[in-house]
Amino acid sequence: MGAMPAAIYTPDESAALALDERDPLRGFRERFHIPAAGAVGGRGGEPCIYLAGNSLGLMPKATPGAVQQELDDWRTLAVEAHTSGRDPWFGYHEQFREVGARLVGAVPGEAVMMNSLTVNLHLLFVSFYRPTRERYRIVIEDSAFPSDSYAVASQARFHGLEPADAVVRLRPREGERTLRTEDILRAVADPSVALVWLGAVNYLTGQWFQMEAITRAAREAGAVAGWDLAHAAGNVPMKLHDWGVDVAAWCSYKYLSAGPGAVGGAFIHERHAQRPDLPRFAGWWGNDPATRFAMRPEFIPREGADGWQVSNPPILSMAPLKTSLAIFAEAGMQALRLKSVQLTGYLEFLLRQLAPRVQVVTPAEPDQRGCHLSLMVPGEGRAVLRGLKEAGIVCDFREPNIIRAAPVPLYNTFHDVWRFASGLQRCLMP
Repeated sequence: MGAMPAAIYTPDESAALALDERDPLRGFRERFHIPAAGAVGGRGGEPCIYLAGNSLGLMPKATPGAVQQELDDWRTLAVEAHTSGRDPWFGYHEQFREVGARLVGAVPGEAVMMNSLTVNLHLLFVSFYRPTRERYRIVIEDSAFPSDSYAVASQARFHGLEPADAVVRLRPREGERTLRTEDILRAVADPSVALVWLGAVNYLTGQWFQMEAITRAAREAGAVAGWDLAHAAGNVPMKLHDWGVDVAAWCSYKYLSAGPGAVGGAFIHERHAQRPDLPRFAGWWGNDPATRFAMRPEFIPREGADGWQVSNPPILSMAPLKTSLAIFAEAGMQALRLKSVQLTGYLEFLLRQLAPRVQVVTPAEPDQRGCHLSLMVPGEGRAVLRGLKEAGIVCDFREPNIIRAAPVPLYNTFHDVWRFASGLQRCLMP
């Protein structure tokens, strides 16, 4: 299914319904629970228009059964479930090695599902942010998600540095709302930069940074190239291994639909897997499993990203991840991306009919954005958000007047998009 040129889009409802009929992925919507409009602030029992998958993904219908299986094994087998359960707990996390790697364009062994995003970020910084007198700065975008801002500032302080000097916050040019790639490349080439840590898809603007070019520039300049994939994993195709990315971390509760506070993921390029000079915070589950139960005091890290684990996997939290990643593996990122380009392109086409009252902040080029669009609305943004909720439409909001709408290709339809644009138009009417 190729990208559909904007020229053949039409604003009538029948066009949206026709697009849904031609959608080869339309069956995946039935695998998710979609809240009723009345449950989210609207009226009636019909499914709401859910465009907040960039904040919390919908629950797959298979998830309760997966969690119940582990509860049943705990109840009936207790400790024996580590080796005799239907999905033995001892090696539970290993089932994500290949599917997790494919998700971010890694090779098996480079990706591990563990902890939460910010915990993984700090664990990675122990190994990959090693400032010196000459090279000590961290580059992030000024509109980075607050947890990233807090994390890099605290890392700078931990090393005895002042964040105001050590953290370089990239800002758009005056009068612009997104960063230019040439400005990012110039910043990461500074010889004082030790680590580049950008959000691959910026949560506020929806801009998808040119990851390959930025990674290359950072590494050529001698810096570590790292990425926060919170809004990229499950949203845009990536080739972390081929691009030479050093490290990355992500969460799984947004596009990956693994549930609130879900187990996150980390990527460490294979060239770092056997470097004994890399410091790390060691833990039992990062130790070589062949000697793990010998209970020796010496830490022998497991090869690959698994060697950065510190604790045994939380089984009840990983069971939802199993169901969600199975759906991604079946659908395939290539097919999801093709639909996403169409779906978001259709949303942008409809929103252009509302200009100049609605301004799309997200870049217009498909290769510079994922599925979500950030919209600047006039007046009191929360009033618009309330109006959308009353119409059974769930979006995300950022002060003071940014509405974030994310049509997720796994479960959103073209008709969803059409109904959102129609509802937004009604909310903006005087």
